[in-house]
Amino acid sequence: MTRTIHGLLALLALIVFSLPNAVQAAEDDTFSQEEVMSKARGFFGETTKGLAKAVEKVFKDQGRPNAIITGEEASGAFGIGARYGKGELTKKGGKPIKIYWQGPSVGFDIGGNASKVFTLVYHLKHTDLIYQRFPGVDGSFYVVAGVGVNYLQSGETILAPMRTGVGLRAGASIGYLHFTKEHSWNPF
Repeated sequence: MTRTIHGLLALLALIVFSLPNAVQAAEDDTFSQEEVMSKARGFFGETTKGLAKAVEKVFKDQGRPNAIITGEEASGAFGIGARYGKGELTKKGGKPIKIYWQGPSVGFDIGGNASKVFTLVYHLKHTDLIYQRFPGVDGSFYVVAGVGVNYLQSGETILAPMRTGVGLRAGASIGYLHFTKEHSWNPF
């Protein structure tokens, strides 16, 4: 009986002392809020108060991302629309890889815009898993000082694109973004 108790205590001690290492390993694969803000400052130039609040909101909702997409896009709509973008996907500690996206939309949406896009990516186990369609609703889920954020999800992978740019566009629509290795004019 004493051996069993000692064995259980030893196992419990091993688990307790291993937890900080497991948490540290998980954090080593993700970006902290400070790292994200530093990358956002480098990408957008100057960090606005609106961008800082948007990053804070996404961190509160989703936690620490394990990848970031930085890029540019153009979109337009007159009821039916299309969006095209290009950029780089970076996982923590990895080399950036080129990525393209395009997608259709339909809704009560009119106008056009060009934007810089900074996307936080969650639960991307392998970079090849980004090459798929991510459905979502576009519109103003969260807008502060010219920074808009919406969420797209496919399976476990969640994307939180933050956009800031120029143009005149109003409304809401549903659609998807299809991420690819090559540029395509086909929005589908």
